[in-house]
Amino acid sequence: MSVAPLTWLYVPGDRPERFAKAAGSGADVVIIDLEDAVAAERKAEALANALAYLAAREGGPAVHVRVNDPATERGRADVAALAGAGADGLRVPKVESPRALDLPGETPLYALVESAAGVLAAPAIAAHPRVAGIALGEQDLAAELSITAESALDHLRLQVILAAAAAGLPPVPMSVYPHVRDEEGLLASCVRGRSIGLYGRAAIHPAQLPVICRAFRPSAEEVARAREIVEAAGRGAVALADGRFVDAPVVARARRVLDLAGEEAP
Repeated sequence: MSVAPLTWLYVPGDRPERFAKAAGSGADVVIIDLEDAVAAERKAEALANALAYLAAREGGPAVHVRVNDPATERGRADVAALAGAGADGLRVPKVESPRALDLPGETPLYALVESAAGVLAAPAIAAHPRVAGIALGEQDLAAELSITAESALDHLRLQVILAAAAAGLPPVPMSVYPHVRDEEGLLASCVRGRSIGLYGRAAIHPAQLPVICRAFRPSAEEVARAREIVEAAGRGAVALADGRFVDAPVVARARRVLDLAGEEAP
C-alpha cells in the first residue's frame, strides 16, 4: 500500500532562492505558488522562475505548481507554459465545476475547492479523469460563508472527504494554518482534522512540518496495538486477549496504521 503525502510546503514563485531550501526541508511535496503569494506585477517572473527550476532540478521531493485561476488570462498562460514542463502536479485554484479542469497537457491536477459552489460540485470535481487529489481552500471559503466556528468547517471538510473517497482519490490534506508561531494551535487543529478523516497538511513555513508529522503519524501505542491485531489475524484469531473483536475492517485499519508508521505488516 502506498502512503499519501503527509506534508505539502508552499514557497512563493517570486522567491527562487527559497526553492532549494524548500526541497531540502523534508516536505513530501513542494508547491511553487504563482497565485496568492505573488503580487500581480511579479507573476510573469514567478512563472519563469518555476519553469527554470523544473528544468534544472535533479531528484528531490515531488514539485507541484499552484497556477493562477485558469478562468483568467494569467492562469491560462500559466497552464499553457507548464504543460510538459516536468511538474509532478498542477494545483488549480477556485475550482467550481469539472469543466474548469478541462485544461491542456497531461500533468495530474489537484483541485482546490474554495467556494460554496465548489463544495456543492465536489463529487463531480473529484471524479474528473485528470484529478489526482482534491482539497479545500478554507480561508476563502470561510470568508465567503462568514464562518467562524470550527464545527461548520468540519461539515464542509467532510463533504470533500466523502467526494474524494467516492472517487477513489487519496485522503484529503488540511488547508494551511496561517499562524506560523502557534505550534500548539497547529497541533490541536491537526489532531481535530485527523479525527474526521483528513490526512496531512499544507504548510507555509518549514517550522510547521515537524508539528504536522507529529499529529498525523501513529503513536508508538497505536503502532503496537495495530501490530497485535495484524498478528492475531494471521493466526486466524477472531478476538484479542482483551476481548476486542478482530474482523476485516479492523485488520484493514491496523494495516493502514503500520503502513503510515513505515512498518512492514507481520
